[in-house]
Amino acid sequence: MPSKKSARLAALTVAAVCSAASTVVLTAPAHADSMRIHDVQGSTRISPYAGKQVTDVAGIVTGVRTYGSSRGFWIQDPTPDDNPATSEGVFVFTSSAPKVALGDSVLVSGTVSEYVPGGASSGNQSLTEITKPTITVVSSGNAVPAAKVIDAKSVPAAYSPEGDTAASGSVNGLALQPEKYALDYYESLEGENVQVADTRVVGASDPYTELWVTVKPREHRNHRGGTVYGSYDSQNTGRLQIQSLGKVADFPVANVGDVLQGATAGPLDYNQFGGYTLVANQIGTLESAGLKREATQKQSRGELAVATYNVENLDPSDATFEEHASAIVNNLQSPDVVSLEEIQDNNGATNDGTVAADQTLAKLTDAIVAAGGPRYDWRSIDPVNNADGGEPGGNIRQVFLFNPERVSFTDRAGGDATTAAGVTKVRGKAALTVSPGRIDPANAAFTNSRKPLVGEFVFRGKTVFVIANHLNSKGGDQGLTAQYQPPARSSEVQRHAQATAINTFVKDILDTQKNADVIALGDINDFEFSDTVKILEGDGELWSAIKSLPRSERYSYVYQGNAQTLDQILVSPSIRRGCDFEYDSVHVNSEFNDQISDHDPQVLRFRP
Repeated sequence: MPSKKSARLAALTVAAVCSAASTVVLTAPAHADSMRIHDVQGSTRISPYAGKQVTDVAGIVTGVRTYGSSRGFWIQDPTPDDNPATSEGVFVFTSSAPKVALGDSVLVSGTVSEYVPGGASSGNQSLTEITKPTITVVSSGNAVPAAKVIDAKSVPAAYSPEGDTAASGSVNGLALQPEKYALDYYESLEGENVQVADTRVVGASDPYTELWVTVKPREHRNHRGGTVYGSYDSQNTGRLQIQSLGKVADFPVANVGDVLQGATAGPLDYNQFGGYTLVANQIGTLESAGLKREATQKQSRGELAVATYNVENLDPSDATFEEHASAIVNNLQSPDVVSLEEIQDNNGATNDGTVAADQTLAKLTDAIVAAGGPRYDWRSIDPVNNADGGEPGGNIRQVFLFNPERVSFTDRAGGDATTAAGVTKVRGKAALTVSPGRIDPANAAFTNSRKPLVGEFVFRGKTVFVIANHLNSKGGDQGLTAQYQPPARSSEVQRHAQATAINTFVKDILDTQKNADVIALGDINDFEFSDTVKILEGDGELWSAIKSLPRSERYSYVYQGNAQTLDQILVSPSIRRGCDFEYDSVHVNSEFNDQISDHDPQVLRFRP
């Protein structure tokens, strides 16, 4: 997934049209013509009046947004029609702080616009707005139309209709069926005053004063309170993003499993960072579930513990070293081998050609010792400057930490950023030509992406091959609430090519030594049920060990309220057939508002 931090440095929503609004206040009622809000909204996602002028559209102000670049207000018709497909609410974009108040009865004239948050290339749905408005305040202090209740009964089980093939898979022109599809249901409420009640948090509060709740408490629930994303046909229709029109300081600081008791109510918006969003005038009272960070079991003397942990752009300027060290020592129980992803170079995002990361790693390994852990040694390969993607200047890479008191590393000279590791036979067994080395770094599949790092370890006299991966991110994929259904996953193309190269290398090892112990692990950036993982697994060369867990426990990342699997450890047949391995997804980050990384580490324990 794209980093939440980097993706949100822009304003929450960028307005499509910037124009000043004029406001006239009348002391006597004015009479509107026949144009109503439900006429403006229409019964599809696109207004029949898009691009046209409308005059004296009447409504009651239900919400006012005075911050950000999408300033304006929502109005709602208190006398709805009898068509459930036509919304009675609409957003009026003013660009500057609106001069209206909650409960004002207004007449709005302006241009109807279909604004696409994130731009047309994002594939997002559009938001119907009235822009360049002239606003007449007829009266003030009116009752706000009652909030429409969104709950488990009202949201359909089916997520979305198939897009129109004649429109490249877009659902924009299809008649809304709010009783049949969840996305149609939410669209039929766009701009209206809505309410959820006693909702469980399934996505923790983030730095942008957002969280996610579910109105379907039983929908793919896990035992920690989250909602698991288990297949492309399982979209978890009860998820809804919550923002607030109130003060930032008043926004609840919530973890997964917490509950917003009572009513949370306000207009239903649509934005590029999650789609349909309840922008609250009223937020329920937070009731903590007391969620605790997990700790895995300590490996026994005869078990090798191998872990993967994405430390999210760690560089020497960060303040999280002690916390990461504590997680490795206390929550992961000091694994024998740790594959780290997103270790940055010695000066982080400073883009000056620096590629070495020895200072980053010295600071981390020192912090681990200070936390009571072992003195880890490490192996890695510095990348070519700015050739591996990620934050420009950061030069992220994978790194092996290993405890030399428990495991040894077999160094074979010659590995560098551009030399491809190979497989040879030494005394009848598979061996790497270079260790550490990189797998097929010249392959176009790894252009502007991390190259797999491979190393040869020895535990109690037995060799274990470990491949550390950080595959191409899902950035650029269309969102689940896109106008194109099913949404396109364009980032898969590169990941599939990467998975093919990795599987080919594993085949080379197993062709040389059928019973070799091989582990491929890291931030796979795709789900355990995805085609990417199927390609990695091949014809049984590897198997994603997270599938040994119950379906409700298969997750390492929470995105838009979906608990999902991105970080994985795949094992060769000799490890899988041993039937004595244990797998643990250790939930220390993804469910918490004070996370130090957005990924949960994974641990595998087995007897080579």
